[in-house]
Amino acid sequence: MKIKNIVFVMLLALTVAACVPGAEEIPSATDAQAEQSLGTETEQPRTLTVMTHDSFAISEDVLDAFQQENNVKVRFLALGDTGSAVNKAILAKDAPLADVFYGVDNTFLSRALMEEIFEPYDSPLLAEIPPEFQLDAPQNRVLPVDFGDVCLNYDVAYFQEHNLTPPANLEDLLKPEYQRMTVVENPATSSPGLAFLFATIGHFGENGYLEYWQKLTANEVKVVNDWETAYYSEFTRWGGEYPIVVSYGSSPPFEVIFAEEPLESPPTAAVTGDGSCFRQIEFVGILKGTENRDLAEKFVDFMLSPAFQEDIPLQMYVFPVNPQAQLDEVFLEYLAIPEHPATLDPADIAARRETWIQAWTEIVLR
Repeated sequence: MKIKNIVFVMLLALTVAACVPGAEEIPSATDAQAEQSLGTETEQPRTLTVMTHDSFAISEDVLDAFQQENNVKVRFLALGDTGSAVNKAILAKDAPLADVFYGVDNTFLSRALMEEIFEPYDSPLLAEIPPEFQLDAPQNRVLPVDFGDVCLNYDVAYFQEHNLTPPANLEDLLKPEYQRMTVVENPATSSPGLAFLFATIGHFGENGYLEYWQKLTANEVKVVNDWETAYYSEFTRWGGEYPIVVSYGSSPPFEVIFAEEPLESPPTAAVTGDGSCFRQIEFVGILKGTENRDLAEKFVDFMLSPAFQEDIPLQMYVFPVNPQAQLDEVFLEYLAIPEHPATLDPADIAARRETWIQAWTEIVLR
């Protein structure tokens, strides 16, 4: 199976694609396997329900270790994309659907906190998490679990073959030598497209981002509806015509790890100049009204522990917030983590998201 079918579709983890109605329980194992993993103790295991977005995944052995240690059966409810899951958690706040909610990110954080759906929890594991990820400190109604950076990627071979210097930042895309070289996703229909729009707002400010997009449009940027089309149909790495694409800082190491033939180095690279990337952070919180507070706390601690954190990259294609977690050597060598990603206040995102998208649509797609 080709890399594109097994890797990068999973990267669309984030967060604001079209809502998926209904809830789907994610099986972690067959019933027989679950019974075997929980042992034959006379005391029946309790059930802990965890609400997630559709992109949640965990290795069976990692989950089984938690279940055995705590004599618990974890039941997962997948409730669509992040926006859909947040909406359903809010609608059900008087009769919660779960004990724990994982997957709310910084683009929806303010709305979830405003609706007061979480119970504060000062996990002892927070002492290991860098403060830049702890966006709800000191209240700690939600705790950071993972992050991912949406960044421009470029086709290394294309720039070498054409004797061109790759772009170093957002401003470079406006130069004549990069005319008709960039493909981006529509922020109204794509999670990375929205994150890239946020990067331009964070970098140029609310008074400057539209002027930037006007100039980028004049330089013949191409807009498509989704990441997969941008990466696999339009990007020169996979036979397209555009050598610059909006993707992820994690794309280059995944190109190496899942290549059909061994690669000495990634065929792509990420642009990480100041403000060129937007960081998405995902959180976990204990839902108000849980009758399993003790188990909920244990599960939150588990998600922040090295055992779960080390499982994150190859399961959900995002990266751990706990620096104690050990990454694959390929990640350490090739992962591009920007020193100064663009940021926006979650409250500003909640208040202005639709206005920003509408203004962008009128400028770029008119």
